[in-house]
Amino acid sequence: MCIFCRIASGELPASVVYEDEYAMAFIDIQSINPGHVLVIPKNHAASLVDLSPEDAGHMMRVGQIMDKALRKSELRCEGVNMYLADGRVAGQDVDHIHLHVFPRFEGDGFELRIDPGSRKQPGREQLNEDASKLRKGLQKI
Repeated sequence: MCIFCRIASGELPASVVYEDEYAMAFIDIQSINPGHVLVIPKNHAASLVDLSPEDAGHMMRVGQIMDKALRKSELRCEGVNMYLADGRVAGQDVDHIHLHVFPRFEGDGFELRIDPGSRKQPGREQLNEDASKLRKGLQKI
């Protein structure tokens, strides 16, 4: 059983902020800032594509609730980041899909940096070709 399933089942401790039948939100033990929560579906899914549309939507709704709670709390919060990494190459470090929700404030030191050289500006022909490939992918769902 994965670590997040063990937390959801109560086998491992967590500082739970929110819980319902389908999801749980708890403080990340490697927090970016105080109040950094992880939102997990209680049903195990390694990837977002393995999660039911209902559980995926519910995870985002709980993320929105956590956003509102951060803004109303006594924690320093001038903005909120939500981050979901799907797959190891994307930065997912636990094989149970989860949404990071964390408060941001001026000078907090956190940066999500994108190397300007990594951004491409393809022409319209390439954009249309990529869109066509994605539409073909949609037809396979």
